[in-house]
Amino acid sequence: MNGASRAIQGGPSLDLLKASAFDASPEPALVIGPDGALVAVNEAAEALFGQGLGLLARGRFGAALPPGSALVSLLERAAAEGVRVRERGVEISLFGHPSFEADGAATPLADGSVVLTLHVKGGALGAERAGAEQAGLRTIVGLGHMLAHEIKNPLAGIRGAAQLLKTGARSEDAPLAQLIVDETDRIRRLVDRMEAFSDDALPDCAPINIHQVLDRVKALAANGVADGLQLADDYDPSLPPAYGDEDQLIQIFLNLVKNAAEAAHARGDGRGAITIHTGYRHGVKVRSTKGQALRSAPLEVRIQDNGPGVPAHLRESLFQPFVSTKTYGAGLGLALVAKLVAGHGGLIDFESEPGRTVFRVLLPIASEEPA
Repeated sequence: MNGASRAIQGGPSLDLLKASAFDASPEPALVIGPDGALVAVNEAAEALFGQGLGLLARGRFGAALPPGSALVSLLERAAAEGVRVRERGVEISLFGHPSFEADGAATPLADGSVVLTLHVKGGALGAERAGAEQAGLRTIVGLGHMLAHEIKNPLAGIRGAAQLLKTGARSEDAPLAQLIVDETDRIRRLVDRMEAFSDDALPDCAPINIHQVLDRVKALAANGVADGLQLADDYDPSLPPAYGDEDQLIQIFLNLVKNAAEAAHARGDGRGAITIHTGYRHGVKVRSTKGQALRSAPLEVRIQDNGPGVPAHLRESLFQPFVSTKTYGAGLGLALVAKLVAGHGGLIDFESEPGRTVFRVLLPIASEEPA
């Protein structure tokens, strides 16, 4: 395991990886060959796993992982789809080391190999980022409470006064009074949206056919935000029932489809398209926001559009409140979606590049509902 790039003897050339950058990366990275064998690792991976990598090099990478490992699923998806895929909160258990969580990214190479990168912070992959998102949600919950009590009442008074002024105003002044009415209504709607974050009630979950939910979302979108777009689905008919709140699930996916439609319309060439995929992902576990227990969340829904993509500078904070890609957006839609998904014991993530953005929601199934 010596050498600048820790190449395993007999593996493919690391020229494909730009070896110096690969080895210098602070994130642990491993290259898995087309036959499933470990062919190269960088220094960070060697430091993380120690001598265990030498043992792993003698056999298939997947054989060293527990049955149903999300890492195997991640590698298989990257190889099958031919694009970089990510998985947040993957449980890593190798070589007898205590298990930990990490965010994984798998990138396919031209020769059939896959580069697996692990993002580890503080011994628990993704924990700091998830903590930041939860802190942001707690902040918005507090803001929702405060705004509901401190702003709504004076807004009603301002609106009423503006309406009275309008009735007695000169014709040239009436538009100004109406402007006050319109603006107070707009602020009231914003406060209502923020107040939604202050509702800590648990979702009313029951077994539900996720395709019925998605068909309803499609029908709503086709007659509204997605009018003029190609709106398609790619459903896995063998999926078991999800365990969720129907109204909240409609809210989640309608919001995601609405965002996808706006992105697809932004192409401006009349070729915008949205596809809704469903599937089953073995080995995916999500840490509960209420405790430390890991729960299975294998039911996957992906909302894909062919718009311009999420700007790079927003990708790390897209689910936090007041972050928006829209010029006049409030930045609350995705934060609310993240809150609702977390309340279901699920996970939301995305990957984006120009011409392809995919938002992925993972949900528990009815057979694994909590006691």
